[in-house]
Amino acid sequence: MAKVLSPTLAHATPVDVVKSAFSVAEIEFSNSPQSKTQNKTSVSKTPNVASTDDSIDLNATHLISSPYPDFENQLRLDHLDVPNQLLAFALTALKPIRDDYATAPYLESFNWPEVFALLRSLSKRVGYEWKKQDFYVVIFRSKLQANIDRDRLGLLDQMSHQEACASGGLLKYWFGSPDEERQNLATCLWRNHGDAVAGGGGPWHKQARAAARVMYDRITFHTHKLIIEDGAETWQLEAFSSK
Repeated sequence: MAKVLSPTLAHATPVDVVKSAFSVAEIEFSNSPQSKTQNKTSVSKTPNVASTDDSIDLNATHLISSPYPDFENQLRLDHLDVPNQLLAFALTALKPIRDDYATAPYLESFNWPEVFALLRSLSKRVGYEWKKQDFYVVIFRSKLQANIDRDRLGLLDQMSHQEACASGGLLKYWFGSPDEERQNLATCLWRNHGDAVAGGGGPWHKQARAAARVMYDRITFHTHKLIIEDGAETWQLEAFSSK
């Protein structure tokens, strides 16, 4: 049986700087030729070391789950069931482990073993037995044009993220910093595909899609299904199919 998480409010801190980033809109275009990457199934296994973080407040109703900490950009946990809450908490530990994440394989770019070790630890804390479940992942890769309006790009991104948060189900949004060739990586992890579709239909997303063609030399997105097996000991990343 899952323990019911009683609600208390997690307060946000002000945003000092709006970082330039990607829109969470689903876009695919290129101003220069680019070869398609093949979709492959990737499987990883966590080590037998449990990561714990007693500072995580499992009673919170809101969670800072993106680079934007203000309240409108926070994830509402009280709208999620227990496994989605637990994964959202575990994803707060997500961080890159190599400098070339903009072009490196996705599963090799982040500390996934630590994330899933934390998921197991948090599940144990609330008495939840993790059962196999899948989630929807979008991976954005891009190359910025030179001398763009980064303030405008940052505003479009933050407001698009607010729209996604308002629709619900966006468990994690992460973006990095452009490399020397202005290439970057961003990623969204959603509860399911339907949430992603609902979250990308607002007016700020429309503006972001229109601006993308004048702000990027190249931007592509790839969609995947993240399958977390029983016990959160292993996981798979598969190409997503809506069929």
